[in-house]
Amino acid sequence: MGIAVISPKQLNERVLAGERVDLVDVRTPAEFREVHVAIARNAPLESLDVGAVLAGHQSDSSLYVICRSGSRGRQACEKMLAAGCTNVVNVEGGTLAWEQSGLPVVRGQKTISLERQVRIAAGFLALLGAVLSFVHPYWAALSGFVGAGLMFAGITDTCGMALMLARMPWNQVASSGQSTSAGACNTK
Repeated sequence: MGIAVISPKQLNERVLAGERVDLVDVRTPAEFREVHVAIARNAPLESLDVGAVLAGHQSDSSLYVICRSGSRGRQACEKMLAAGCTNVVNVEGGTLAWEQSGLPVVRGQKTISLERQVRIAAGFLALLGAVLSFVHPYWAALSGFVGAGLMFAGITDTCGMALMLARMPWNQVASSGQSTSAGACNTK
């Protein structure tokens, strides 16, 4: 069974129609703080507790998941499906598509996206390995390791560097009373 998807416009139509919409944003707290859908609550993928997310969710409604562009949302949906939740839906294109559709968002403090942080760190480490290889040829392995990691991330759509960077202090936000509990899921 594939993961169900919904477009941002379709989801917004449901909100405007008065339907109860439970939307979970699985980006880092810093990304969430920068821009998010007003009705979303933050539950970062790197520390996603499926039980906590599903704890207050009404089982008769769908649980919608959003991220930046759809990839982390799909990963979160896979985790929830594996936990027995059958009514989880990924928001196609994520927050980027939501914004590009002209739908309302809440804006906060600007931050560097996790994707850009990965590119900066990978580029720095590859360059460092190349430069240090003049000191000793073994340093070239650093560039090779970074390249292999990028290939692995591209093939599996799972990036270890992104998971590490997401846990860094600059990607954390002091608690602002943002709810992270939701509810039980339909496991029919």
